[in-house]
Amino acid sequence: MAEVMGMRVIALGTAGGPRFWRTTERSGIATAIVVDDGFYLVDCGQGVGRQVVRAGLDLGQLKGIFITHLHSDHTVDLNGVMLFSLASLQHRRGHPVPIIGPGDRGMLPPVSPRAETVPEPFHPAQPTPGTAAMVQKLMEAHATDINDRVLDALRPSPLEIFRAQDIELPAGVGFHPNENPAPEMEPFEVLRDEAVVVKAVLVRHPPLAPAFAFRFDVRADSVDDAGSGANESADGGAVVISGDTAYTDNLVRLADGAGLLLHEALDFAFMERQYRERPDATSRASLEHHHKSHSSVADAIRVAEQARVPRLALHHLVPGTVDRQHWLDAGTGFAGELLVPDDLDELECGRSAD
Repeated sequence: MAEVMGMRVIALGTAGGPRFWRTTERSGIATAIVVDDGFYLVDCGQGVGRQVVRAGLDLGQLKGIFITHLHSDHTVDLNGVMLFSLASLQHRRGHPVPIIGPGDRGMLPPVSPRAETVPEPFHPAQPTPGTAAMVQKLMEAHATDINDRVLDALRPSPLEIFRAQDIELPAGVGFHPNENPAPEMEPFEVLRDEAVVVKAVLVRHPPLAPAFAFRFDVRADSVDDAGSGANESADGGAVVISGDTAYTDNLVRLADGAGLLLHEALDFAFMERQYRERPDATSRASLEHHHKSHSSVADAIRVAEQARVPRLALHHLVPGTVDRQHWLDAGTGFAGELLVPDDLDELECGRSAD
């Protein structure tokens, strides 16, 4: 029995939600996929740059950034990574690091039926920018800093070092941001380089759309460059990251036969306690959002079992303040290995070969 080698997963940040959790050492959601000497980031939650350094990773070896969806707890420190890694990544001039994430939603989400008056949308001139537009705006906001460094210190512009691109959905998939945000679909390729093949599917996180889960497979000599087949690792040494999602068959399809699934987990009992005594429309709408858009531990287990995944790691934990045993107790029915990583824990992602 030999363990599949070549890929490591580091849980850089394991807390979910756009808040600073009290009494916790969990940073915002972010994961590193390490292959040989390089690594890829999935999501850039609060504190991700510091966590990369604490994990012993070399920012000069960053090979790609993947954004599951454009909620702030998944993107808030993307600008920090871009601005603080310029000295380490000057060699990427001419072949920039890709930033791959959702495109423009195309329309505003519907207004909650609990609204007593219709809210005014923020920045109506461009209310739903995608990843590429978001990155452009983030860097423009730092133009004073960037121009000082470009003109005085002769540093490169971040937009020479990074290239943001919106994920283009396959033709005919039937996506509609309000009416059909996660149509049934097969995994599709979003990146292929010398080390990995990365595939994605739409997941269900309404009203935020599009929202994606990602699968990383290490490239092997047996992998056909044509990219045929839904999931390519013959050795099972693949990792899947759910992003934020309610249960969806798309995620089961993406995770089929993978060695490790990192899945979000929300404690709905905690949310009920938070909002139970609050009758205002904002609290009621917030609670309804969590129920339709997120997963419990039981939901994560359901995906893992249907996808035949031997290791399930719970992250994007909400609340981010309770201890590991709380989550383990909620997942006692899982037949495989249930993990609740702390920040900076390293996770195995391969199966044992027969």
